[in-house]
Amino acid sequence: MTTTLHRGGRIFTADPDRPWAEALVETGGVLTFVGSDADAREHCRDASGLRVVELDGAVVLPGFVDAHTHLVHLGSSLGHLDLLAARDAADLQARLRAYAAEHPDAPRLLGGQWLFEPLAGRAPDRHLLDEAVADRPVYLHSNDMHSIWVNTAALAELGIDDSTPDPLGGTIGRDATGAATGMLYETAALGLAEDFLAGLVTDADRDRALDAAVAAYLEAGVTGAVDMGMRADDLAALERAAADGRLGIRVAAHWLIAPTGDPVADLAQVDEARALAERLAGGPIRIAGVKIMVDGVIDSCTAAMRAPFADGSRPGPIWPLAALEPVVRAADAAGLQVAMHAIGDEASDIALTALERAIAANGPLDRRHRLEHLETVAEENVARLARLGAVASMQPVHADPAIQATWRANLGDHRVERGYPWPEFTAAGAVLALGSDAPTAPHPPLPNMFVASTRRSAIDPSLPANLPELALPLAAALGHGTRDAAYSCRWEDVAGTLRAGLAADFVVLDADPFAAGPDALLTANIARTVVGGRTVAGR
Repeated sequence: MTTTLHRGGRIFTADPDRPWAEALVETGGVLTFVGSDADAREHCRDASGLRVVELDGAVVLPGFVDAHTHLVHLGSSLGHLDLLAARDAADLQARLRAYAAEHPDAPRLLGGQWLFEPLAGRAPDRHLLDEAVADRPVYLHSNDMHSIWVNTAALAELGIDDSTPDPLGGTIGRDATGAATGMLYETAALGLAEDFLAGLVTDADRDRALDAAVAAYLEAGVTGAVDMGMRADDLAALERAAADGRLGIRVAAHWLIAPTGDPVADLAQVDEARALAERLAGGPIRIAGVKIMVDGVIDSCTAAMRAPFADGSRPGPIWPLAALEPVVRAADAAGLQVAMHAIGDEASDIALTALERAIAANGPLDRRHRLEHLETVAEENVARLARLGAVASMQPVHADPAIQATWRANLGDHRVERGYPWPEFTAAGAVLALGSDAPTAPHPPLPNMFVASTRRSAIDPSLPANLPELALPLAAALGHGTRDAAYSCRWEDVAGTLRAGLAADFVVLDADPFAAGPDALLTANIARTVVGGRTVAGR
């Protein structure tokens, strides 16, 4: 068995006991030594078939683990119309027309990443899209993926008219006369529209999307991912990729539990997740737990807040506590990690209360539950989360100043001054795991780490920082995106840190952000990505 010595590097290990090293030794995909060049030579003295790789002073990091992503959706989105850069409504229409012209045979047009700000106060409606494309259905996911903007042809295709009732946990946008506007929020988007679109996708489509996502991640230095919102078709694609040797990265997944209004049906979804976790145990794909969308998002005013939004609205949660509690209790008893989307401060109230009651009901267990996003959270709930041993799973790219205007305007008061309070969680003793939530945000981790360590924009670095006092030190941010992200899915004894006994998952950079400063993360490239000792991207 070949032993490989990587020497002469600036190796950030993310191991608090030994944060820096010069050399790595790998045998059979596992690190057998991490330390100084001199000690590495001694460690390899009797190794047969030794291969030496000169790092030439390059910075080496543990492979990133994206603590919150959506793999198949990410891969699909890479081929869709990207509207993030649309300057105004006319520019958005022009981009849509051009995309339609480039895809004359597409039966429907799919896009996303649009923001509310460029519309300059105009409500997104089907007529604006009809002016650009009327002959085919158009589906445009918002930047946060919690709403879909459609044209008239898409409404007709979905069978939505002015009399269609709102689904449980969602809203069909309507004007003052009650007519459907073409905006679909929460489960109207994630259920009605997404379920329809998913039914049009073939297994071959999903396989291509997954392959594209894996390739994009490996090029970006991501060696592991936690898929948040797994469904049957996407899981089947993952299993096919693993069977064919195409998977390429480590994957843990959380099974999506959708509200049904029927307690028996809700609990049946937990049983399904438990059975899948048992079936897949020990394999390359693991069902780590369940995912529950407690509320919506701030940009669409669908998050569950203690006080109203600036427009006076105050929607309730998608999962009220009475419905959520038995589901969390059952998942906790089954040994599943419960990951709860909780953006609004009321949502974290509900989520933490459900966890507390589950712990009281089920007694001592090995737990590692998670709250996702936590964009607004009361100070007492930061401490409460830490006491419960829950992981704060957050996404720095969501705090990018370039996409914050609507977020801040919709809150409109003091709540914006504690938005995305990452350091508060670590100060309270909680584990903070960083991810991207791709495709709601860009998937590459280096710009994500730039936002985390500066609170500046990776999209437009000239913008003022967003609450710079809440920035993280660079080394801390990198640890949260590697070591703590691995901890969030119980991989701490597998990956996330460069130390002996763990997988040889690491990345080599072509720049040194520790010496040059975090701005270097915006121009740095991943020179090489290594998974299990094998170079899978770069050279």
